[in-house]
This record gives sequence, structure tokens and C-alpha cells, in this order.
Amino acid sequence: MRLLRDLGRRKLRSGLTISGIAIGIMALVVFGSMANKMNALINGGSKYYADKDIVSVGSMFSGTIQPLALADLDTIRKIDGVAAATPSIDMLLDDSSAASMGTPEMISGSVPGGDKGLESFKIDIAQGREITAQDTGSKVTVLGSDLARKLNAKVGDTVTLRSVDFKVIGIWAPTLTAPDKDAYVPLDQAQLLFVKSLPPIIQSKVTASDLATSITVYPTKGVDPETLKERLKAALGSSYTVMDGKDFDAVLGSISVIFSLVLTGVAMLSLLVGGLSTVNTMAMAVAERTREIGIKRAIGASRWRIRREIVFESASIGLIAGLIGLGIGAVMTTVFNDLGRPSGNVLFDLTIGTAATALIFSTGLGALAGFVPAWGASRLDPVTALRYE
Repeated sequence: MRLLRDLGRRKLRSGLTISGIAIGIMALVVFGSMANKMNALINGGSKYYADKDIVSVGSMFSGTIQPLALADLDTIRKIDGVAAATPSIDMLLDDSSAASMGTPEMISGSVPGGDKGLESFKIDIAQGREITAQDTGSKVTVLGSDLARKLNAKVGDTVTLRSVDFKVIGIWAPTLTAPDKDAYVPLDQAQLLFVKSLPPIIQSKVTASDLATSITVYPTKGVDPETLKERLKAALGSSYTVMDGKDFDAVLGSISVIFSLVLTGVAMLSLLVGGLSTVNTMAMAVAERTREIGIKRAIGASRWRIRREIVFESASIGLIAGLIGLGIGAVMTTVFNDLGRPSGNVLFDLTIGTAATALIFSTGLGALAGFVPAWGASRLDPVTALRYE
């Protein structure tokens, strides 16, 4: 009650100080949640690439998907250290998908069981069933959770992928990573869709069944993916790109760090303003209560008690501001996610860790901002303080 009374002595000043910190905490929560989502996407990719090599034509990050000949598959399978090699087709769901936030919506096709059980990145099926070898030649698809929500599709429904109708036979459970926006189809159907996406002059010169966009290579037990990568590069030549987990982390891992630092920096600047306002508020509060502090010292209050009371009051301002900022930030991330969910763009991931960090940081900031005024107040001479007007 005394704390509320002390804060109530200067309602406008306390309110402005709390508002300043709350805005900073709100920014920290929103930007931190965005960084969490980006890191989840990148970590998912890192796990996927960790134990395999991906062979493609050109750069994996060039923004274009180029075909390679399946004739190279036999060459790859003969390389020492290759346990399994399976082709796949990956292409944009439509031409507008590349402009979406986060990972783009994709159509993917591969050979069921082509990994020979070596794939460690498992995706659970939430509804229906997975595609099997018996589905070859059939226009069926399994959708990621976000894409299914966007298309408002259920098992048994028909969806249109690049102007071709496919029957939905399954929906994957959420992974919080790229597969949530994928439509998985049999390889032969993906090859047909891919050829149709090529310029007409090229379509007439290629056979769909001879094409892939990448080949996933699994090393035998005891062979390091990086060692296998060098063997693949030597056998295939410079026109091919071979990427392993370290390559993925080197490119996107650094992007993740920079992205997180930028977002955190913006939030910290907002908090710095709030922290400075707290210092000003507590300094003025000490000046206004100089006689009160003098009386407390005169009747025996220790310097430690004076410091503790003022730092506790300052920390309480930070805690209250943190709770308000966290509440506003949580509402904003929830609303933005709900607005983006129909289009498959869920951009925020507010975790318990982010929420706890925000509260601890705001409380600590308040306590730190009150320390200097508290130290000065505890050093006041009781006689001088009692004479203060």
C-alpha cells in the first residue's frame, strides 16, 4: 500500500515513466517474437541439412530453380560413401509465392522411401495418410498445416496447384518451419508441373521424367557429409552445387544473427529512453522526499534501508511497466498472427522465454535506474535533510 501511495504522489510523472518503459518492452516482445519465428525457420533448415548433401545446378540461394538431368543419379550412387540418393522437384506454388514473408509456398515431389529410412527430419501426419509408391501417376497431395489453412482444405477436398486439380489425401502436423507451407505430390506429377513452368522453347526440348531440381544424398554410416561433399564435387564437376549443413549455417546462420541483433537493438533503444526517464523520475522523487528521508535517518533508519526502499520502488515501476508492455505485445502478436494465418503468414512466436526475459529486463532496468538516486539519498546528512525546504 505504501508503494502505491508513493507512486500516487506523482501520478502523471509515474504514468509517463511507466508508459515509456512499457513501449520499450512492447517493442522487445514484438521484435523478439519475430526473431523467434525467423530462428525457428532457420533452425528447421539447419536440422534438415545436418546429415546429408544436396546436389543442384547453380546456387541454392540464387532465387531461381534450375533443372538437372536424372542421368546424374547413377553417377552419384556409384560414389564411395553414398548410402542413398533420391531425386526431388521443388518449385514455387505460384509466381507470387516468392514475395511472401518468411519461407515461400512450395510444391515438392520426391520418391516415397527413396531415403531408405535414413531421413532424420521426420514430419508427423495429422490427418489422412502420406503419399506412397502406389500413388505414382495419381494427382494426390499432402499439404502443410499453414497451406491447408490458407486453402481451407481438408482431407478429401480438391485443391488447384498451378492450374491442375489434386485430391488432398493428408495434412501434416505443424512443424513451425518450411514444410508448413508445402504441397507434397508424387514425383512424376511434380515433374509435369515443373516442365509446364519452363519457357515454351525449353518445354519442347525436355522430357519431364528425366528432370529433377535437386538430388538428396545420404552418406553411409561413419562417412562425414563434408567428406562426401568433396567426393561429389570431384565427380560431378564445377557446374553443380553441393551443399551440406555447414554451408546452410554459414549463409543463413549469419543472417539470423544479424536479424536478431537489429531487432534487439531497436527494442533496446526504446528501453534506454524509458530507463533514462526512470532515473529522472526517481531523482525528482528523492528531492521531493528529502525531509522524509531525513526523518527516517534521524529515528534510526539505516542507509541500506533507504537504498532498499527507493530501489524497490524503482524496480516496481519497471515490473508494472513490463507487465503492461508484455500484455500489449502479446495482444499485438496474437492479432497479427490471426490476421496473417489465412494467407499462411504467421510471423511471430511469443515464447515463455521471451516473456520472462521481458519482465526480468524491465524490472532490472527499473532497479538499476533507481540505484543512483537511492545511493545519493542514503548519503544525505539527517540534519541537513531535516532543514531542506
